[in-house]
Amino acid sequence: MLYIFDLGNVIVDIDFNRVLGAWSDFSRVPLATLKQTFTMGEAFHQHERGEITDEAFAQALCHEMDLPLSYEQFSHGWQAVFVGLRPEVIAIMHKLREQGHRVVVLSNTNRLHTTFWPEEYPEIRSAADHIYLSQDLGMRKPEARIYQQVLQAEGFSAEDTVFFDDNVDNIEGANQLGITSILVTGKETIPDYFSTLL
Repeated sequence: MLYIFDLGNVIVDIDFNRVLGAWSDFSRVPLATLKQTFTMGEAFHQHERGEITDEAFAQALCHEMDLPLSYEQFSHGWQAVFVGLRPEVIAIMHKLREQGHRVVVLSNTNRLHTTFWPEEYPEIRSAADHIYLSQDLGMRKPEARIYQQVLQAEGFSAEDTVFFDDNVDNIEGANQLGITSILVTGKETIPDYFSTLL
């Protein structure tokens, strides 16, 4: 079997409120204001596809949110999204590989974040056979082509694949291709799923 794991809130806990909190501290713009103006809009999607640079993304977001931040302050806040690893999921990934299954990560991420989490959490790379990142592929979930690309690269059919993600749209996108897709709603979702299988 091929098991595909998303990264944020699946393998690693993330919290965008931490990003906004850091930006608020740097800029003195109230957190409540930032929460109202922060959206994952076109610049966010372009950044995840690798279509714009980190600097252009920072500029676009600061402009949209009227945020007076230096690039360094923006970057520092952007990395604050990561809270910590979910060791129980890492353990499951290792166990699956020991049993001969193929285990990969498929994440909508961006260059700026990949300067941080691979070094911060080396356990992820050691638990996965391969890591597929949106900005390297030039496409992002829930686009059908990103799932098709991974299936093709791995040599598996949709029927022999299980996908874990915390985003409903991404789950629906994979479901439409016939991939068994599990919505991760909390830390217990993945251990519960495998409790009778491993």
